[in-house]
Amino acid sequence: MNFSFEQLLAFVSVCERQSFSKAAMSLNKHRTTIGQVITNLEDQLAIELFERAGRSVIPTEDGKLLYLYAKQAVEQAKTFDKVALSLSYGGLESITIGYTSFIPHPALAKLRTQLLKDFPSMKVNFMVMTKDEVVKALHAGTVHIGLTIGRDSKAIDSLDRTFLSYAKFKAFVHKDSPLTRLSDDEVLSGLKSSRQFVLRSLLDEGFGESSIFSPDYEVIEQLSLVIKFIREGLGWSFLPQSVMKSSYATESFAEVKLKEFGFAPQVPVIMLCPHSKQIGNIKQSIIKSIESFID
Repeated sequence: MNFSFEQLLAFVSVCERQSFSKAAMSLNKHRTTIGQVITNLEDQLAIELFERAGRSVIPTEDGKLLYLYAKQAVEQAKTFDKVALSLSYGGLESITIGYTSFIPHPALAKLRTQLLKDFPSMKVNFMVMTKDEVVKALHAGTVHIGLTIGRDSKAIDSLDRTFLSYAKFKAFVHKDSPLTRLSDDEVLSGLKSSRQFVLRSLLDEGFGESSIFSPDYEVIEQLSLVIKFIREGLGWSFLPQSVMKSSYATESFAEVKLKEFGFAPQVPVIMLCPHSKQIGNIKQSIIKSIESFID
């Protein structure tokens, strides 16, 4: 059987929205057009894809099964289109990188230095974003590279995913904090009874259970602000151990070690980007610079 891209796209859109009207709006088509496309597809397959109930349409069991394959076909077609278009253009004059807040600024500075070396005339913009914001911006074309958390992503889409490493988090305090002078047997209760700063990005991506240790905790948006608070001796926090590669941390930070402390978060870090010839070259440059900084 031969299926048109229009049929598969309409089928996927109706499955996801469970409405002919909403699917039609998303595809800039008339409702009756989408309804006819689906009816023709059902006739062609000799399978009922949807159960009609008033204005709602619910995928049948056969429809749910075929949706997975149709979704993959649609995303592959989109990828083909993007790659083909990218081949007809030259290098990018400007890119925007969306990154999760726990990536240390020195790592981003190292990344920028590498891009300057490899692409001296290219402008690079940096934006702090959640993972959802990164994905939406990549699809919209307003972001070219995403450095974010890669937790349990099973979504089918046209983005290229590259696993970079696990960011290992450890407990840090000011070097003069009383917590640094506690015995191994006392550290556990000391952390639980002290003010903790928690990065919002960890909570947003479902790491709250492994990130929150003290009932006296405060949620902070920016890594740089958490670092500032620790330098002022205001509390402790789980931070990527790579922050200790930075002079602003090593001058005043101390790691709180606990022999039985096995629940510090280890966060998978991934790079997201569209499939494109120009981005492919930039991607390799970023991997070269960032992998050595994420422990």
